[in-house]
Amino acid sequence: MDHTRPRASRTPRTAFLALASTAALTTAALAAPAATGDTPDPVSASSSLRDAVTVDGVFDHLEALQAISDANDDTRASGTPGYLASRDYVVGKLRAAGYKPTIQEFDFPFYRQLGPSSFSQTATTARTFVEGTDYALMTYSGSGTVMSKAVQGVDLDLGNPDLSASTSGCETSDFAGFTAGNVALIRRGSCSFGVKVVNAQDAGASAVIVMNTGTAGNTAAFAGTLGAPIGTVPSVGTSFEIGRSLAASGTTVSLAASTESEIRKTWNVHADSKTGDRETMVQAGAHLDSVVAGPGSNDNGSGSAALLEVAEQMARTKTANRVRFSWWGAEELGLLGSNHYINDLAANRPSTLRKIALYLNFDMVGSPNYGLFVYDGDNSAFPVGPGAALGPAGSGQIEQQFHDYFESQGLPSAETPFSGRSDYGPFIAKGIPAGGLFTGAEGIKTADQAALFGGQAGVAYDACYHQACDTLTNNNRDAINYNSDAIAHAVLTYARDLSSLSAPVAGAVRGDGTPSGGGLHDDHDELPRS
Repeated sequence: MDHTRPRASRTPRTAFLALASTAALTTAALAAPAATGDTPDPVSASSSLRDAVTVDGVFDHLEALQAISDANDDTRASGTPGYLASRDYVVGKLRAAGYKPTIQEFDFPFYRQLGPSSFSQTATTARTFVEGTDYALMTYSGSGTVMSKAVQGVDLDLGNPDLSASTSGCETSDFAGFTAGNVALIRRGSCSFGVKVVNAQDAGASAVIVMNTGTAGNTAAFAGTLGAPIGTVPSVGTSFEIGRSLAASGTTVSLAASTESEIRKTWNVHADSKTGDRETMVQAGAHLDSVVAGPGSNDNGSGSAALLEVAEQMARTKTANRVRFSWWGAEELGLLGSNHYINDLAANRPSTLRKIALYLNFDMVGSPNYGLFVYDGDNSAFPVGPGAALGPAGSGQIEQQFHDYFESQGLPSAETPFSGRSDYGPFIAKGIPAGGLFTGAEGIKTADQAALFGGQAGVAYDACYHQACDTLTNNNRDAINYNSDAIAHAVLTYARDLSSLSAPVAGAVRGDGTPSGGGLHDDHDELPRS
């Protein structure tokens, strides 16, 4: 199939970028002179920086982050002492390298599950459901224990299995006649999970079960979020089939959950280059927080450590454009740090927001059974739809730059959906071109991908994704090596010159692309959604 498609017409942003910052980069220590006296090609120009960025340097940072986790209850989640210590480590390294980092504080809704939940059907048939397979506890679910309570459906309309816009539980009138103490069974759709659960709680529900819609691609059990600490009773997401079976007359269930939710403080860290046009900013970021369940050495110690190594080695580099390095807090609870940053700029410093020429994101770049995946910024492999966002003009060019770099090194690469489910999401929502790298989460590597990248087919890219085993040993040294060089190349290339953001792109699919997540824990898909 021919995946080539015409590019959209140039926007004002890309028209500006085509004219901006075409001056050659001069470095204090990392210049790569061309043999002919002409400006060197980008790969040659980045060779000195790539030599300075070493896999050992990245692993030094990973070892430090692991030690922080070991000393702080095996987690670096935002809102915990482990995250504070991680912040201080990054700030200290940046200062030592000569930067003047800034710390951006913000409040966020902290959440953690204190222990395993349970969910079982007690009548008319007895069966026990498996957490993480048959259901998932909603983020910000309340705590409690419910024993053998009747299930009561709420405007389910199960006679219409193809219903794509269910309003089940979205209106308080849906709960007219609801029996207080029963467990509310609600169908996903139309409004947020938080609205559905709060309406059920207000009607006296002792627990809430949200079943999937049953439409194509929306049948499996899922992990949802209430978006804020509003849950007062246990709430779970489950599959359409389980939900439909629980709707039968006479069904009773038991549910138990132990959770903690409250407002806490966390921080983003930013560091700007000393040189470069103050009116044009190249921004690169990685989230610094882990999930509560583990140290997050790959997710996302890998991206944070690689970005820190690149920042350290670029500290003495003179750039044509300003470079801002960012480490985000509270990504795992809904991209909260990057959202706070973008929203703060939009509200208080819109002129600074307009200066961001592009954003590069590095989230999970060391998966043990890795693929070298590039965000599909031109939507050629993953067209715009429920799992793929539209790439702003320039995003396809960023994608091509990464593919071209890997090709120059004799390395394969492939696409991953431009889903917006990591910290580039808030940037593309403002029309800022974005791109980045990813090595896979809990999705399963295909046989074609194993042939392309090596590793094991039929096995997750990262079997320890969002688990306690995401420790230092969960990082693949080759993946870290290849991606840290790709990061250095991309940041330096755009620090020199932005004209390539308006160059034509072929739009051809490269390699055996893969969705970025799957199953119950779609990678970083923690935004409130129906």
